Amino acid sequence: MKIEWLPGVLLLAALCGCDRPEAPAQGFAGLGEEVAAFTQVVPGRVFSFPADHGAHDGFRIEWWYLTADLKSSDGQRFGVQWTLFRSALRAERDQPGWQAPNVWLGHAAATSASVHHAAERYARGGVGQAGVTVQPFTAWIDDWSLSSLSPTADPLAHMQLQASGPGFAYRLQLRSERPLVLQGEAGYSRKSEQGQASYYYSQPFFQASGRLQIDGQTYEVSGPAWLDREWSSQPLAAGQSGWDWFSLHLDSCARLMLFRVRERDRPPYITGTWIEPDGRTQTLHKDEIQLIPLADSKVAGRALPTRWRLRIPGRGLDITAAALNPQAWMNLRIPYWEGPVQLSGSHAGSGYLEMTGY
Repeated sequence: MKIEWLPGVLLLAALCGCDRPEAPAQGFAGLGEEVAAFTQVVPGRVFSFPADHGAHDGFRIEWWYLTADLKSSDGQRFGVQWTLFRSALRAERDQPGWQAPNVWLGHAAATSASVHHAAERYARGGVGQAGVTVQPFTAWIDDWSLSSLSPTADPLAHMQLQASGPGFAYRLQLRSERPLVLQGEAGYSRKSEQGQASYYYSQPFFQASGRLQIDGQTYEVSGPAWLDREWSSQPLAAGQSGWDWFSLHLDSCARLMLFRVRERDRPPYITGTWIEPDGRTQTLHKDEIQLIPLADSKVAGRALPTRWRLRIPGRGLDITAAALNPQAWMNLRIPYWEGPVQLSGSHAGSGYLEMTGY
């Protein structure tokens, strides 16, 4: 889901070194603010690949988001996260130079059972510091990058991911021969009953391998990884205060995406996607899903649910998702919780949990 984003004016203030103005009280981080000048998300889009791996002029916000659940040769578990965000200051086509309408933000993190490290980077578009190209595919900010290594027509078949920050660094190769997954209604992903939505697709079948450095130790690691792509102009309603989002790799080789967007004055909006091992999908609706917080942890002075019960009776799924490290707090300009989870119950497995607005 990955939309803990700054409106363009706030990000520009950050890039200029100014004090951050108060965020508008219109959805979490201003994401419920109405933006009529930008292109709106509507049902029925026909996706085109590889073109849709690139940036989408006219939409206000967009992200390329990857998480990996990793294990070392001695059995230690880790998680890594990498995200590149694009935010448009104006509803214009991209262009070279300082008049480019886009600003960029990168997040990277590495997590073990005992430590969590996170870093962020900012860049102005149009000057070569950050961006996305389609052929060959590369998404980058400074020396952080997600790049295609594939000579085939599918740039996502073989990729390389690299990033570093205080206390961590990683370089991973990612491979998948399985199809992309369109989330929601053929890629139209609703976020509220009022009609807010994003375009959303995933590659949930990556297998990652490579090297992770954390707190001075280097590990050879491997495990499943998940790429999300979303773009929108107003993905939240004004009364939505944050969300809880899961991407899960089940031991049956199925995949599962679930989220609830919490509302101030009404029940949360809940949906998800069940993904078969061959890539076939079933959209899950609120009455088919139970997301039940079981236990809180005190994190950065607040209580967050770091142990959950997830039930989908129609699929025979009844599992507990527990944080590998309950203190996986992303202490960044807009802080949030994000880290790997371990699964037990009717299905074993691993995944990622992101929680915002607490």
